[in-house]
Amino acid sequence: MVDTKIRLKTSLSAPKKGAAAVGSSHLSLGKIIAYQYQLSVGGQVVTEQEWLQLVNAKTSLVQFRGQWMELDREKMQQLLQFWQTHQDEEPEVTLLDMMKLGTEREDDLEWDHDQTLKDMLSQLHDKNAFAPIDDPQALQGTLRDYQKRGVAWLQYLENLGLNPCLADDMGLGKTLEVIARLLKEREVADDVPPTLIIAPTSVLGNWRKEIERFAPNLRTLVHQGSARIKDEKTFKAMCQTYDITLTSFALARLDEKLLRNLKWHRVVVDEAQNIKNPEAAQTRAILKLVAPHRLALTGTPVENRLRDLWSIFNFLHPGYLGKETQFRKTFEVPIHKENDMAKSVTLKKLVEPFILRRVKTDKSIINDLPDKIEQKMYCTLTPEQASLYEAVVKDVTEQLNDAEGIQRKGLILSTLLRLKQICNHPMQFLQDGSAFTSERSHKLQRLGEMIEEVIDNGESALIFTQFTEIGGALQRYLEHTWHYNTYYLHGGTNAPKRDQMVAEFQDPETEPSAFILSLRAGGVGLNLTKANYVFHFDRWWNPAVEDQATDRAFRIGQRKNVFVHKFVAMGTMEERIDAMIEDKKRLSSLVVGADESWLTELDNDTFKELITLRRSAVLE
Repeated sequence: MVDTKIRLKTSLSAPKKGAAAVGSSHLSLGKIIAYQYQLSVGGQVVTEQEWLQLVNAKTSLVQFRGQWMELDREKMQQLLQFWQTHQDEEPEVTLLDMMKLGTEREDDLEWDHDQTLKDMLSQLHDKNAFAPIDDPQALQGTLRDYQKRGVAWLQYLENLGLNPCLADDMGLGKTLEVIARLLKEREVADDVPPTLIIAPTSVLGNWRKEIERFAPNLRTLVHQGSARIKDEKTFKAMCQTYDITLTSFALARLDEKLLRNLKWHRVVVDEAQNIKNPEAAQTRAILKLVAPHRLALTGTPVENRLRDLWSIFNFLHPGYLGKETQFRKTFEVPIHKENDMAKSVTLKKLVEPFILRRVKTDKSIINDLPDKIEQKMYCTLTPEQASLYEAVVKDVTEQLNDAEGIQRKGLILSTLLRLKQICNHPMQFLQDGSAFTSERSHKLQRLGEMIEEVIDNGESALIFTQFTEIGGALQRYLEHTWHYNTYYLHGGTNAPKRDQMVAEFQDPETEPSAFILSLRAGGVGLNLTKANYVFHFDRWWNPAVEDQATDRAFRIGQRKNVFVHKFVAMGTMEERIDAMIEDKKRLSSLVVGADESWLTELDNDTFKELITLRRSAVLE
C-alpha cells in the first residue's frame, strides 16, 4: 500500500506588525509560520486533478506516473476533504498552533520544513542539546551545569514566545534558575518591566531570602500582610520601581483588580499544583493576569496527574490542550480508564517540549551534585505566632534586668525553649489541646507541601524534632491529614518496637514513608538509608549534633544524594542564632557548646536584641 498524505510545506514568515516575540530577531520570526497544504502520493506532490483521478479509479491498484501502486481510496477521500476544507484558511499559524497540529494529525501529515524551522523544532525536542549559559554577571554564586542548561532552556522558549514549565525535582534549585533568568535578561536590557511571582505563603520568605542571597541588586517588593498597598494608582507606581513583586495565592484572589492593573513582564506561579482547580477563584484570578511570559514551577511529577497537567497548560497556553471537558474525554478517560497507550503517547508529544524535568537519578545530574546538599528553609510567622512571640519577649525583658546567676541562666534557657515552641506551632506553646493545623504555622504548612513532593516522587524522608509532643503531633498530622505511611521513634519507644519500625522503613517493598525521630532518641545508632530527604523541623543549636542526626541517612550504604532542609523562622531568634552559628563556623577559634548553654553567656542587651521580633518578617 503506497503512503498517501497531506504534505504541509512550512517556512518562517515575517511577523505581522506587533507580533514579534521578545528576544533576538532571528528567533522572534518563529512566532509566525507560513504554510501550504499539498497532496502527496509516495512522497511526490500531486495536483488536485491527479488526486481526483486516483480517488475515482474503479480499482485500488492503479498505474501512476509510470508505476503501479495500491492505494487506500477511502483514506484518500478523507484527505481530499481535509485539503479542500483548509484551502480558504489564512496561510499563517503560530509556532504553538503548528506544534499542536503536527502532533494531533501526525499520521496524516508529511512535514516539509525549511532549515530554520527544522533546527528550531529539533532544539525544542532535544533539551540535552542546550549549551549552558555563562553565570550571570550579577549572580552572587555559581550555577551548576544542569542549572545553566535550565536557564538556557527557559531563555530559548521565552524568546520563541512559548511559556515553559520547570518541573525539576525538589532540591535541584528551581528558584535559583528563575533568579538567574531574571538577571540574565537584565544584562541585555535596562528597562525590563517587573516580574510577578505568586507562591504559597509558606515559601514567600524563602523566595525573599534566596533573592537577597543570590541577587541582592534585584529590587523586590513583598506584597503581603495587612499593611500592603491597596490603592491601584500607588501600587502601580510602586511596582514599576521594583524588578520583582512577590505575593501569595490568597492575595492573587483578594487583590485581583490591583494585580490586573499592571502589565507584567512575566507571571511566575510557584508550586503550580495550587492552580489545579480551574473553578477556584484564585485560579480564575491568576488566569486573567496580563504578561507576555508565563512560567510554571512544580517539583511534583505531572505525568500521572492529568488534571494538574491540564490546569498548568491552561495557565501557560490557554486552549492548547482544549477545554477541560474535551481534555477529559480525549485523554484523561482513555488513558486512566482504558489504558490507551496511543493517547498517552500523543499527550506526551504535545506537552514534552514545554516541560523540563530533571530528576536526581539522572546520571548527568548525579555527577553534577555533591553527595549531601544542605538548604535553609525560611518560614514566616503567622499573626497568631507573632502575637505570642512578642508577649513572651515583653515578659522576659522585664524580668531580665533583675535576674542574676543561675536564675538568669534558667530564665534565658526557658525563654529560648518557649520561643522555639511558638516558632514550631502555637498549640505546642499553649499546651491547650487546640488544633494542630497548617493555617496556624507556616513551618507546618511548608513541611506538608515538601513531604507531599517527596512521597509523590516515590521517596522517603526523615523528620527530626527535639520535642516529643511535636513528634506525636506530626505523626498524627501526616497520617490523618495526608494519609502517609508514618513512623515515630522517641525516647519511650522500646527496643523491639524500634527494631520493627527500622526494618519496615528500610524494606524496599514498603511504600514511601516519613520517619519522625526525636533528636535524642534517633540521632545515633540507626541506619535509615532508604531516606534521601532529611528535615530538621526545629533546630538544636549545635552543628555537630544536627550532622550526627542527618547521618542516619547520609552514611555507608546510601546510594542517592541526600537533601537536608533546616527550617528557620524568619525575623525571630531562630534566624539570628543561625547566623551566629554560621559566623562561628567561619571563625574556628570560637566554639559552640553541645547544647544551648553558650547563649546564656550573652549580655542582657545582646540577648534582648537576639530575641526581639522583626515585624517586617511576619506575613499576615
